Amino acid sequence: MTVHVCSLKTELPQSITPGSYQIVRFSYTDEPIDVHGMHDKVDPLGYEVRDWQRDDRSGLIWPSTDGWGCLTSLIYWEAGAYDELRDRYVRDPLDLATGADSTATEHRPPSPGIQCFHKSHEMYVRVGTPVALLVAHDAPRSVRLTLAEFKLAIHPA
Repeated sequence: MTVHVCSLKTELPQSITPGSYQIVRFSYTDEPIDVHGMHDKVDPLGYEVRDWQRDDRSGLIWPSTDGWGCLTSLIYWEAGAYDELRDRYVRDPLDLATGADSTATEHRPPSPGIQCFHKSHEMYVRVGTPVALLVAHDAPRSVRLTLAEFKLAIHPA
């Protein structure tokens, strides 16, 4: 049975405002792998993303099949006046299908040197319910992500 894979990456810095979680956005042209059309400009609801840098829908992966989803991310933060960096995976973060449901939430103090984190989690995914990577921080002003990757591998279940 086929494993469905979507692998997203961006090296274009994204400004993350302090306070609440924000969806990490991904280009539609810098994708290493999306053979099964899980990150198309026109989503399964017919909505077309015109500017991926400003539209939260560009951060959604729409599972192409039901199954056991292996989520993996890489997150690089620029230096900032933060005491805590946060990340999580969320099913349907924009309430387009089943309602937002977060999982694998992590809050981390900064470490010496560059702030780079690898994250993985597994969960059941369904066609029609998108998933996303969300990040946050507690700095007094915006801080940039300098690199982000978000991957979903769906194994038949």
